[in-house]
Amino acid sequence: MEGSLKELAVYRLARAKEMLSAAECNLEIGQYRTSLNRSYYAVFHAMRSANALKSFDSSKHSGVIAFFTKEYLKTEILDRDLAAIIKESSLCREKSDYDDFYVAGHGEAVEQLKNAKYFVKKIEGYINLIKE
Repeated sequence: MEGSLKELAVYRLARAKEMLSAAECNLEIGQYRTSLNRSYYAVFHAMRSANALKSFDSSKHSGVIAFFTKEYLKTEILDRDLAAIIKESSLCREKSDYDDFYVAGHGEAVEQLKNAKYFVKKIEGYINLIKE
């Protein structure tokens, strides 16, 4: 494996962790919609991190998700249960970002943050197995 790909993956994983931290801070101050957004972006950057190992990126969220699903979940390199986290975090982000009358709750934000942490941890474990 080319070292620069792993370095890129590690860099993107750091962005995912930054989003987790932001989601947690937003949750603590009652900004649930923003916390949902940041939890989704933690998942998104974690997917981009794994995709970097296969020299892939996309300017579209759907492209990142489709490639990750095809390369990592359908092949069972990573647990298929991650697909549900992707779907739910994406749906929550879309509702919280674009639905003017959507009311995000504390419980939902807590659940999404928990799922995002789990997702990032799984990706981090996989990346740590990759030799440079």
